[in-house]
Order: sequence, then structure tokens, then C-alpha cells
Amino acid sequence: MSGEQRELLMIQVAKRYYELDMTMGDLAKELNLTRWQASRLLSEAREAGIVRIEIVPRAPRSPDIESRLQRRWNLKEAVVVPNNGEEDEGLLLDAVAQAAARMLAGLGKVPLIGVSWGRTMSAVAHRLPPFWNEGVEVVLLNGAMNIRSPSVRTNNTAELFARSANGTATLLPVPAILGHAATRVALEQDPTIASVLELARQAPVICFGMGTISPDSVLVQSGFVTEAETAALKAKGAVGDILSRYIDAYGNIVDADIDARTIGLDLRYCRERKFSIGVAAGKSKQPVTLACLRAGYVNVLVTDEETARFLLDESHHG
Repeated sequence: MSGEQRELLMIQVAKRYYELDMTMGDLAKELNLTRWQASRLLSEAREAGIVRIEIVPRAPRSPDIESRLQRRWNLKEAVVVPNNGEEDEGLLLDAVAQAAARMLAGLGKVPLIGVSWGRTMSAVAHRLPPFWNEGVEVVLLNGAMNIRSPSVRTNNTAELFARSANGTATLLPVPAILGHAATRVALEQDPTIASVLELARQAPVICFGMGTISPDSVLVQSGFVTEAETAALKAKGAVGDILSRYIDAYGNIVDADIDARTIGLDLRYCRERKFSIGVAAGKSKQPVTLACLRAGYVNVLVTDEETARFLLDESHHG
């Protein structure tokens, strides 16, 4: 068979399969081919560019960049929202939060989900559709009893998640970061607190935001960390926090003393979840998002296109 004849046969196979909705068995029979030959011709047609598959989502998505992110960082899923020239991080966060809410709702019936708190997760909670996972139990992954009340309440995420699904929320009614490590040890030995932490470790799906290392971060605004401590953490190489734990550019804990005073899910458990979903929007979240990917803390990422391109930059792959 000449090259031209083979190409014509590829077109005949592709047309019947994609446009006439014929099964592989039926089109093979009609063209006097085996199923293997028909399947091989279809594969060759895709490889040669005769068949082009275009994914056109109804929601604003960037499928090509999503696929590249998944391959590069070995992710189970990536959801990338186009920036469309938007520079306002508040508006960008809202768009990414909507995408994260749709993704969570699309997981179907999940009986137990763990969530963090903060501005990002609060935005996601407000975008969840009614009865998105009816009856779900939502467990808080890190302490959230504020020392100071910020202008916008962001520590009630678990309640918001549960309320929108007609489910229940299991809270962790302690500060995220305590004054002494001994206090954290004593609290974790309390049966009530221990049971919540154990439930958090069992959650097959967890979803969390990523905090920046700045004076306006929720940990500073809520009174858990001082601005002086923030400056010291930054000097030690901190790029942000996950579940109230400060990490460096490779996901390592930056300050052992502060970490010893922190109550919440240990980061190593993030690597063991069926779905560990990280949500990040805006330029300020790029360093901590990269650190999460390097450390393998997330296997699903929901972010904006500019951040996705930053994460695909070859210079960041060390």
C-alpha cells in the first residue's frame, strides 16, 4: 500500500469513528480490516495530524497548560483558569475559587473531606453549589481559634463547606500556633483534640490554600505570628505556609520551634491522600505553590494561567 493509499484509509477510518459514530468493530468490518488494523490506522492519523482532538470546556479552562502541568509535576489533575489580562488578585481569586468549587462538586459522593481555613478556602466555600456533596463530614485540618479577629472572617471554612452540603463539620477548636511546644503536646493528648486530628489523617480528600510570607497573611492578621517573626522566617528562607506550617522553597519546615508549637495535620500526610488539592491564585502565591509541587504535597492543583506558566518555567525545575 502506498503512502497516499494509507492516508486515504486513515481518513476513512477516522471519519467513520469520529463523525459517523461507528464502533471500531463495525468500521473494521466495513473496510475489510481487523480491529487491530483499524485501531492502528486511527492512532497513526492522530500522530500525523490528520485527526486533531480539541478540548473546548464550557467553563473557562486552559486544557493544554493543564496537561503540561500534570505531566511535569505528576499530578492527577490540574485546573487552570485563564488570566485574560486580569491583575486584580481579588478578582483572580474569585475565578480560581469558582473553578475549585466546581472541581470539588464534580468528585461525587465523598463521605469525609478535610479542609484548611483562610482567604482562599473561604472564597471556595462561598462558591460551592447547594447540596454539592450531601451529608458530607468536613473536618478542619489545622487550628483556627483566632487570637485577634481580622476584618474578614476566614476561620469558619469547615462550617461553610458543611452547611452548603447539608453535612456536618468537625472543628479543631484550638489556636493554629501556640506559645509553648509543651502546650501543643498536652492539647494533642486530649481525647477530643486527638480524635479530630485522627479524623483529619483519615480523610481521603483534603483541600487547602497556601499562605504568603507577608504582614498581611491571615496568620499575622489573626495574631498567631508577629511581623517580627514573619521577617525572621523570611530571612530563614520561608516562602509561605501550608496548614499553618512555614516551608522553604523545597517544602521543608523552616523553623522547628514554631512548627513544634503548631497544631494541625502533619505535612507528610498530604502525600498519602487520594486527592490532595491545592488552591492558589495570583503572583504572590507562586513561590509557595512551587514549593508544594516540589515536595509532593499536592496531587491536584487549581490555579491561574500566569501561575501555571511560572510553574512550567524550566528554571524552576531544580
